[in-house]
Amino acid sequence: MTKLVGAIDQGTTSTRFVIFDDLGSIVTYHQMEFEQHYPHPGWVEHDPHDLLATVQSCVEQAVRKLEATGKYHASDIAGVGITNQRETTIAWDAETGEPLYPAIVWSDGRTAATVHQLAETSKEGVNALQHICGLPLTTYFSAVKLRWMLDHVPAVKQALDQGRLRFSTVDTWLIYHLTGGSKGGILVTDVTNASRTMLMDIHTLQWSQDAINFFGFQGLQLAKIVSSSSVYGNIASGALEGIPIAGCLGDQQAALVGQKCFSVGEAKNTYGTGCFMLFNIGSEPVLSKNGLLTTVAYQLGSDKPVYALEGSVAVAGSSIQWLRDNMNIISEAKEINDLASQVEDTSGVYFVTAFTGLFAPYWRDDARGTICGITQYTNRNHIARATLEAACYQSKAILDAMNQESGKPLKSLKVDGGMSNSDLAMQIQSDILGIDVDRPAMRETTALGSAIAAGLAVGMWKDVHDMDKVNTENSTLFTSGITDEKRQEMYAGWKEAVQRSFGWAK
Repeated sequence: MTKLVGAIDQGTTSTRFVIFDDLGSIVTYHQMEFEQHYPHPGWVEHDPHDLLATVQSCVEQAVRKLEATGKYHASDIAGVGITNQRETTIAWDAETGEPLYPAIVWSDGRTAATVHQLAETSKEGVNALQHICGLPLTTYFSAVKLRWMLDHVPAVKQALDQGRLRFSTVDTWLIYHLTGGSKGGILVTDVTNASRTMLMDIHTLQWSQDAINFFGFQGLQLAKIVSSSSVYGNIASGALEGIPIAGCLGDQQAALVGQKCFSVGEAKNTYGTGCFMLFNIGSEPVLSKNGLLTTVAYQLGSDKPVYALEGSVAVAGSSIQWLRDNMNIISEAKEINDLASQVEDTSGVYFVTAFTGLFAPYWRDDARGTICGITQYTNRNHIARATLEAACYQSKAILDAMNQESGKPLKSLKVDGGMSNSDLAMQIQSDILGIDVDRPAMRETTALGSAIAAGLAVGMWKDVHDMDKVNTENSTLFTSGITDEKRQEMYAGWKEAVQRSFGWAK
């Protein structure tokens, strides 16, 4: 009987549980959306109980579908991997396991003032901790969000003073509760998620006391840092009771593994709620001079860690949701392709989707969403196409920075995520980058990456060389169809529009 491996993919707007066979093919899955909370402009929150409940429900529903086939049983699942939205921050009570405040989501921009206050305490400014964690001080990362909670939420501050504050990213919250919670739950985080908190030393893969002191977190309870591929503990209840959780990767690192970017110089771009490009730089971290992030890409078992340079775009797929939910320009996300394909170009319209500021390589928390170039000729087709182009232009800015860092321009970019399903968007991306864009046939690469990590830990595959047979169906290659002159003209307009977006948030 073919062994299976499961993947919990806890994302920003939805949760899914995907079951794969040993060739990386999807056997079945179940997906659920959950509520987004926007209590103030620029604020984004989740209920931590929703995150856990949707995981548990997706597992139960997917296993029910699996057994309904008559071919498999839950016991055929050898292990489960977890991948998750990375910087989203949960403060919880170590004694009860209950959250002390809603989860502050990675894209939340409320901490701008906190960032400026922290930067003023060091002569290096926003790069005060880059030599330790590889990251700049920005609203994006978890430690800044916790500092805000300590300053503004009395229950969180009281828990720290009383020695019962537990701070974690979503992976730790899920693993703890799935393995028993207050009745013996396992408290771990993998190196990729830990590398997004600003508290881990990327050179030693241990919590940095200097970083902890910088934020004023003395006495904080932190999870044990572990490999991305290892048996952490068994699921305590439900359809998968007794099955090991054996892999864990932050969602973008999981996509890098799922795209099998195991060689130095390979890169992938994931178009989800945000857009995230990772470039494999090998076994030694390199600190960026061009606005990129240095992050742990993965660590498989006891092997040396592999590092990546990353460029992060805050808004990609969420801009399409905004057109649907806030502006009522479309009623379903897929309609954006129909509208955008009605016009050959945007007729000079640019949409800078800086809803909560701009991430890499700009790092401007004062930027806000800006639409430039509107005339009486402009219609919703142009706005739809400009929305697709926005993620592609920001990806070009990141790729240009990566090419500067590496000195070896990328020839082809592997892509995945919801927006990559659009042929039009991927053709636009190839046109704007001037290189090939390579899209796999099976695009659940984030879930696949965590499944690979778990499968390696439980012996489904021997090593990464055993991945040659995994997800090998024909991919689609998009090739640029415009001239260099046209590309430069389009990108020059984008750079002008970006300048117009600065300075709106004081």
